Amino acid sequence: MSDREQLRALLREGFAALQSGQAQRAGELCKRILGIDPKLVQGHFLMGLVALEAGDRRTALQAFGSVTALDPKHSASWAQLAKLFVGEGQVNRADAALAQAVRGEPEDPLVQDLIGTVFSLLGEYVLAQEWFGKACAKQPRHVGFLLNLANNHVYFGETGQALALYERILQIEPNSPQAHWSLAGARRATDDAHINACRTLAQRPGLHPRLQAFYHYAVGKESEDLERWDEAFEAFALGAAARRQTVEYDEAAEIEMFAFLEASFDESWLANQAPGNPSAAPIFVLGQPRTGTTLIERIISSHSAVTSAGELQQFSLAIRRLSDHRDPKRFSAGLFEAALGIAPGALGTTYLETTRRVRGGTERFVDKLPQNYLCVPLISAALPNAKIVHLVRDPMDASFASFKQLFADAYLHSYDQREMARHHGRYRKLMATWRRRFGNRFHDISYEAATSDLEAQVRSLLDFLELPFEEACVNFHAQAGAVSTASAAQIREPAHTRSVGRWRRYEAQLEPMREELERAGVPSTGPTQAEVP
Repeated sequence: MSDREQLRALLREGFAALQSGQAQRAGELCKRILGIDPKLVQGHFLMGLVALEAGDRRTALQAFGSVTALDPKHSASWAQLAKLFVGEGQVNRADAALAQAVRGEPEDPLVQDLIGTVFSLLGEYVLAQEWFGKACAKQPRHVGFLLNLANNHVYFGETGQALALYERILQIEPNSPQAHWSLAGARRATDDAHINACRTLAQRPGLHPRLQAFYHYAVGKESEDLERWDEAFEAFALGAAARRQTVEYDEAAEIEMFAFLEASFDESWLANQAPGNPSAAPIFVLGQPRTGTTLIERIISSHSAVTSAGELQQFSLAIRRLSDHRDPKRFSAGLFEAALGIAPGALGTTYLETTRRVRGGTERFVDKLPQNYLCVPLISAALPNAKIVHLVRDPMDASFASFKQLFADAYLHSYDQREMARHHGRYRKLMATWRRRFGNRFHDISYEAATSDLEAQVRSLLDFLELPFEEACVNFHAQAGAVSTASAAQIREPAHTRSVGRWRRYEAQLEPMREELERAGVPSTGPTQAEVP
């Protein structure tokens, strides 16, 4: 057998081993392959895939880098590199690698789906939908491709298309955890048929905790629909415990970040900054998740002069692009230290340039990423004419609303009652600091007030935004448009007070959360309006 024939046989065996879950065997074959031909593109590509399977990002970067050095038009490796660079927080390198992947116009649906995934990670949801659609057109029964496209439709508020895809996924793969969870979130339960099905699926032996969590949260949500409060809490607690096993929440790093923010950004810092970008187009809606940010986003974007751009990562990505900051943590003390060296005008301009594709044709747009509350001073410097709206809500309702929600890759503090409460205490302290230092730059709005006296709150909000009153903002639930969050289904109805005081349904079970809030100096009850000047 010639070397070429031997290499072909080894490659076939290596890819087959990887596909059957024998990563160690595939790695051994890679070494043999590259020992025979160190410049074989397929050998390095297989090595990269094996390294990904093993969680060895460094080797994967080296392997895919070797492929692109040997074959600069290898779109699959460029796409893999782009995703790895995003994971490492190296946004500039991710941008460059993604451009190379797209330039190759790949026809492989696996590569098309991967490109869509990277566009999503970079907040480019319009382009992501295009690439997910290409992959699904090539392989219309591939569950992973269909899930990505369905989730993208949810982002754009295209609930009908998303539901149809989730139903199709369950026809193909009846046990799909994410499809079951997504269906539970998108419709209101009227009986316990789906609850029983999810409970059975969650008890399958050997199921990974990350997958168990989907089923538990689905049961919790539908049990709440049926007002079975004890059953709902039990499911939420099981889901949170399962998810907490799979995430690495670094509370010490969060404490360090909050301390750095308070120490570094004050009135004198802002007064000494160079001019920012003068655009008044952005309206930032921020705060904690599940506190009414989606409600306020819908109210504002129902105005004829405003478009909703959804939850954008672009402001923090602009910091990374301009500073070349490479920490994989989405937010950290290091990120904000890097921001100190950026000219405000450049930061504001980069943000506006990278949001152009998603902000519509109106003169104003809403960026509704809750975590932008960390960036209030930087937004104030970079975009001094932008408006900032901050949601406040009863601390127990706010904390419990996060605890009972399964998030994608953010809010890692939310899966443990005490960690959630401590985080909320830090957030409240930071916002109190921002209010003292930069209070004239943002408008507090109470969730409770918005749901109980909508028109008055809408008028006050529009005055702050310097927009004329429009009746459509009060009738926001009748407007079409994207809803990019866990509140997508609920926000299609008028404002209501059903969620006010919801935590009291679970008062006994939530005692650890209440205790920790009190310890952090946050009263667990009382009027939220006390926070609003």
